[in-house]
Amino acid sequence: MAARFISAAAFLGLFLIFLLPVSRGIINVGNGIGMLVSAAIVLVLLFWERFRDFMGRLWEKPQGKAAVCIACGSAVMFTVLAAVISVFMVRAASDRPKDDNTTVVILGCQVRNGGPSLMLSRRLKAAYGYLTEHEDVKAVVSGGKGDDEDISEARCMKDWLVANGIAPERIYMEDKSVNTEENLRFSKRIIDANGLPQRITIVTDAFHQLRADILAKKQGIESNNISADTVWYLLPTYWVREWFGIIYYRIF
Repeated sequence: MAARFISAAAFLGLFLIFLLPVSRGIINVGNGIGMLVSAAIVLVLLFWERFRDFMGRLWEKPQGKAAVCIACGSAVMFTVLAAVISVFMVRAASDRPKDDNTTVVILGCQVRNGGPSLMLSRRLKAAYGYLTEHEDVKAVVSGGKGDDEDISEARCMKDWLVANGIAPERIYMEDKSVNTEENLRFSKRIIDANGLPQRITIVTDAFHQLRADILAKKQGIESNNISADTVWYLLPTYWVREWFGIIYYRIF
């Protein structure tokens, strides 16, 4: 009994972590699934006897037995798949460039009130750290203007970098893209047109690196990466969202 209540409290805490991004207007499949699964586990743990009786009655019927087997099998398969994807996500998050023969490509993120959002500011700080240490490396800032943004993500990023001491001639703007695939495709055009190094270094959040690498390879782009630190309470939501994003891109 005590173990169940402790486990229920832990999953309730996880539910609240998935709920936190909603206060910042972030609602996606990551926190949606996270809240749903966490809440379901909490209810099962709190009402374990009723749940056990219900499953027992369900198991007595052929259709119920089939439904239980399908549900359990699907849950196990998805858990294994998510674990495997997570291993590759962790590996992809730490593939830094080996030398200066690279072009940094900073992937855009939300602009708020004309300035970088929390997530975008962390990507910029990660890129800034690398660019200040490698003064010969140039960068492409990539991101268009959304309907709810005052300026393009590319313009916001360039302004921030220049304001913090990066020479403007080192920064090329790609301000037409609306997703990661376009970020990379349109940035490659700029790299080709300006004779920049073909191997790129993608700057984005650690959870996003694997999908970015997959999309880069799909377009024949060799890539390394520099990962920004994600705010702790956003990480579970975006990590879970990436599972579905990677599965989607692998299938379609």
